[in-house]
Amino acid sequence: MQPALRLVRTGRDGNRPLLPGPAPRPAAVPAPGGSPHRDRAGRVLSVEGLSLAFGGTVAFAEIDLAVGAGEIHAVIGPNGAGKSSLINAITGLYAPQAGRVRIGVESFARVPAGRLAALGVARTFQNLALFTGLSVRDNVLAGLAAARRAGLGAQILGLPSARREARAHRDAAEAVIGRLGLGAVADRPAGSLPYGLQKRVELGRALVARPRLLLLDEPMAGMTATEKAEMTGFIRAARETSGAAIVLIEHDIGVVMRLSDRVTVLDHGRRIATGTPAEVQADPAVIAAYLGLADGDADGDADTGAAAA
Repeated sequence: MQPALRLVRTGRDGNRPLLPGPAPRPAAVPAPGGSPHRDRAGRVLSVEGLSLAFGGTVAFAEIDLAVGAGEIHAVIGPNGAGKSSLINAITGLYAPQAGRVRIGVESFARVPAGRLAALGVARTFQNLALFTGLSVRDNVLAGLAAARRAGLGAQILGLPSARREARAHRDAAEAVIGRLGLGAVADRPAGSLPYGLQKRVELGRALVARPRLLLLDEPMAGMTATEKAEMTGFIRAARETSGAAIVLIEHDIGVVMRLSDRVTVLDHGRRIATGTPAEVQADPAVIAAYLGLADGDADGDADTGAAAA
């Protein structure tokens, strides 16, 4: 019997398995709350035939994606596959030329970016988007800006409603800061923190409003192995405590396979596979995309290509 193919990628950490077998994961937690946040099939997010091009360059084409309540759904693929562009289209930063995005029961040709908070959507960015001169606490509180109901006059006059709201927001921020282990640096400017902690602050800003749909664009990029392990725990805990549906873009495939319930693979702007981590790691098209094999070669000898176990 031939040994199983074990793909490896060389990076800063040396050779590591590219598509390792999935580790046991906790079952998805049903999202609490009302039906407007999910459709009749229990999906918080549905992407239907979404296509985006910049001039003559296709970012992605005819993408279908469905994410259920309490599910962690990873989107992976080689560089330039269209992953971040897909997130930007889902959140309304880009206007797709075709297709629909359904968030809960509402359907959009282009998602209104100004309504994301009202729709229960929060995200992080591939590149940090913090207010570097503000404290960690104030950065986390910024995630509740759209939830503010007290008017400017009520805030200036210190009316009871404004004081209650401000106290509730501070309590929510402190709870998130505590869960993410940021209490010791809560008063420090976010820009003064190490990179790994800054990524944690950005996650906190997204979590504080208790989103029903959380989109994480490379939340572990540039982190050490220890920082990645910690961030993995925070993401898993966010799902378990809130039941949020999570879309994860991440290049560390080991993390993806351990953390995700389902995985969608993009290559050159096309969806080439969707399934459980075990199904995706065995898909010949996925192996070909990561190894750069020509069409028809993915089913060849298991000892050819990158490396065999």
